[in-house]
Amino acid sequence: MAKRQVMLTFPEELIREPIIYNLGQQFNLVTNILRADLTEDRGWVVLELDGKEEDIETGTAWVISKGVRVEPNSDESL
Repeated sequence: MAKRQVMLTFPEELIREPIIYNLGQQFNLVTNILRADLTEDRGWVVLELDGKEEDIETGTAWVISKGVRVEPNSDESL
């Protein structure tokens, strides 16, 4: 099993979509929200992903394809 922390930045049109829930369900990943800031027009989440490395890669690619910006979390001490 692998773990990775990423920062997801959501555009306004995706704020209300269940992206994190679907990521966990569709790609067999355990998701853990470490930090988050959401407003009506934008949002970001620091998310820990736990699962098989290939599932993390595929799930991350899916999130990007939905229009969410994904960056490695620079503060892994969270």
